Amino acid sequence: MRKNKKINIIYKDEQIVVCEKPKGIPVSSDKTGDMDLLHQLKNQLFFEENIDGEPELYLVHRLDRPVGGVMVFARTKQAAASLTEQIKDHTFEKDYQAVLTGWLPDDEGTFRDFLLKDPKNNVSKVVKEGTKGAKEAILDYEVIDMMEDSKMKYTYCLIHLETGRHHQIRVQTSSRGFGIWGDTKYNPIYQKTKKKYKEIGLFAARIAFDHPTTHERMVFKADPSGEAFDLLEMTE
Repeated sequence: MRKNKKINIIYKDEQIVVCEKPKGIPVSSDKTGDMDLLHQLKNQLFFEENIDGEPELYLVHRLDRPVGGVMVFARTKQAAASLTEQIKDHTFEKDYQAVLTGWLPDDEGTFRDFLLKDPKNNVSKVVKEGTKGAKEAILDYEVIDMMEDSKMKYTYCLIHLETGRHHQIRVQTSSRGFGIWGDTKYNPIYQKTKKKYKEIGLFAARIAFDHPTTHERMVFKADPSGEAFDLLEMTE
């Protein structure tokens, strides 16, 4: 195993590892062949803990490649099963901070849609209820601030995921005309831009779950950074 860029590990014990995923890297190996977070973490644990052989590490949830933020990995199969069950029964909390283009009309609300994933093109879209293969997607949002510069208007908001669908936040916001800053996949404002965005205005700021063995409620947070969130200071 070889050393790679150091990942910020927020917490670890024998059951879990909580870290901050850097924006711009995949969570697990993909067709690009770029180094991914899972293998970087394994490398890091191997060197830091002097483990004999490849460290045991299980992926239980994901973040899109351009999204940074807090993630938890399981270190045992039992821990992975516990966390997966919490995700299924919605006791695993996931909260994001987002910078949207445009001003949301309401200070808070709920987006409820049915999303259909297109694996071939790695996209999802909003479809009618009852569409074969579609899954219900629900999120709650709360507006923190509204800003404006010479280019456009922005909404800074908190988003709480009730469900965890493929590209859910990006699809649900863009379908209403308020796409994520820098999102060349879903936001029409950026789809034709020549600039390559390795990050977007979406950050996993908080997760909360019950520890797999102690059952203690654990909460982990991280502060967003990057070009999108720099807008907040520039437009104040």
